Amino acid sequence: MARRFVLRADPEAALTAALQIDYAAALDPQQHAAATAPGGPSLIVAGAGTGKTRTLVYRVAYLVETGTPPEQIALLTFTRRAAAEMLTRAGRLLDGRCERVRGGTFHALGLSILRQHAGRLGFPTAFTLLDTTDAADVLDLLRTQAGMDAARTRFPRKATLQALLSASVNRGTALADVIAHDAPQFAAHTDAVEALAVAYAGYKREAGLMDYDDLLALTVRLLDEHDDVRQLVAGSFRHVLVDEYQDVNGIQADLVERLASVHGNVTAVGDDAQAIYGFRGSDVRHILGFGERYPGARILKLERNYRSVQPILDLANHLLAGVGYDKQLTAARTDAGERPALVRAPDDADEARFVAQVVLDAREAGLSLGRIGVLFRSGPCSFALETELARRGIPFVKRGGLKLAEAAHVRDVVAHLRVAENPADAVAWTRALKLVEGVGPAAARLLLPWAAHTAETGRVDPGEMPPVRSGAATSGALDLVRAVVALREATGATAEAQVERLLGYYRPLMERLYPDDADARADDLEALAALAAAVPSRAAFLEALALDPLDLTAGPAEGTFADEAPLVLSTIHSAKGLEFDTVFVIHALDGILPSHYALRTAAETDEERRLLYVAVTRAETSLYVSHPLVHYRRGSGAILTEPSRFLVGLPEALLEPWSLVEEAPPALPPTEDVKRLKG
Repeated sequence: MARRFVLRADPEAALTAALQIDYAAALDPQQHAAATAPGGPSLIVAGAGTGKTRTLVYRVAYLVETGTPPEQIALLTFTRRAAAEMLTRAGRLLDGRCERVRGGTFHALGLSILRQHAGRLGFPTAFTLLDTTDAADVLDLLRTQAGMDAARTRFPRKATLQALLSASVNRGTALADVIAHDAPQFAAHTDAVEALAVAYAGYKREAGLMDYDDLLALTVRLLDEHDDVRQLVAGSFRHVLVDEYQDVNGIQADLVERLASVHGNVTAVGDDAQAIYGFRGSDVRHILGFGERYPGARILKLERNYRSVQPILDLANHLLAGVGYDKQLTAARTDAGERPALVRAPDDADEARFVAQVVLDAREAGLSLGRIGVLFRSGPCSFALETELARRGIPFVKRGGLKLAEAAHVRDVVAHLRVAENPADAVAWTRALKLVEGVGPAAARLLLPWAAHTAETGRVDPGEMPPVRSGAATSGALDLVRAVVALREATGATAEAQVERLLGYYRPLMERLYPDDADARADDLEALAALAAAVPSRAAFLEALALDPLDLTAGPAEGTFADEAPLVLSTIHSAKGLEFDTVFVIHALDGILPSHYALRTAAETDEERRLLYVAVTRAETSLYVSHPLVHYRRGSGAILTEPSRFLVGLPEALLEPWSLVEEAPPALPPTEDVKRLKG
């Protein structure tokens, strides 16, 4: 019997013909392929500046246009603002339907699911949510009730406990392993911390409380333990879209998989080359292992860069050649651009002067200060530059890290210098006294007149000291006053010597006050001592700190600068997602970038390399990578440095070496008085 063939219309072709948006015209070929990909699992590996957000917005519009009810699309992001922005843009492309997409953060989605089904886990649906500070306070209460505050050896404080428990949940790692890696100084208390974690979980359940980590961990547990709930929840999401997938941690990756378990349609967008938040629990292995988690997944790439000139992209491509997903960024811009510069400055001060001078030159050439970014690995790297910018009157805003004037331990040291300079400074005395163990606000008020009088006269008589309840407070207050008197008696000492002397007294206090990151804070104090070396006396140092408007120029809002947007100073972590015409990457030294704290494993070193890649790809037109040949460290003096290992051996075709040469100022025409003297 002969077979008959029947012609049928292709429903997908019919849908495409009826689309309102011309996706092929609006997107480049790679973006178009990603935005209009068929169902199933897809990973869009989007290189820096390749239009990731644009592609995801068009993906949302395409799914709605081709028949997916918007309520059955989940768009997961790391901030509410990002989700709202993308859905608003999709709504402008198409119509109001896109705004009905269920967009939001991982935590917000978890909260909405748990509000309906928390009873299945033994929690009331009207549970109370603890923020990070609340969670730390609960841990502190349980810690005290268990007598752990009276441990014979140093026990982690509440903030550290909260961070350790959170890291364990988000990384999917045993608490003992987290302690061994992140806080080995507390390894002896591992059993106690684990017991505290059990007590914390029980307390939350009994009190009807959840913290932020529970919103993810308990949602995954709910979906794993109750298949009917998983079928209901995952069945309601025909498509799951995830932004910035390179930043997901283990629990977030698990949640995405559970949500896509019914329909199997997941679209993840991210760039393994920009995975730089390992310290928050993110793990680049999730994006690199996407195909293993979702067998048969299509891997799509976005490689056409709409931000930078090709020489900058050539450097970026070289930095991560052979690492992760193979991508070759190519510039959409047609201007040739100049090679990035590797600037070797004689020392820290010269590096700061170089940056300030080039910034002023660029501004005179018509470039707004707000289009210039100075990036660095950590906050202290910019202290010398902040001083130089303030001296030249260049306004700037600082993002990420601690500002010099805001760091608590720096303010502590300055308070001691202030009372040495002026014993009548009651505000500074109050701060210094409250740093003493056992001295609270009431005791500080009691001790203040005696401390000020003793410092003024220089005669320390314990018999004149007002009685306080604590023996430690008595001893500590006497030590404080003696330290201040010694500073006042060292009248001929330089500001640097005064700071050095003071740090001998303050260091033990800092280790007690900030035990969990005292080493990192010590680096900040080295930077403070380096600044003190530039002025002749204690009075001049305090005057410089007061007159240079570091707080103003490092202010949080660009609107505070009436005449123009300020120069941007930023840690590289805080600069992700930003872009500038001109970028300076300063202090590109081995031990700083990469940080000597991040060289324990190959994975940590790889993340530091990606950090440099992120910094480089913020630049559109001009890029300067600089480092001082001599770096000042307190206690060691001037030391020779090594450039970042990531820059060693790079061909000059990628990074042009520059050396700074100081030019003599141009001769000024003689005044009339000089002319008469010469004549």
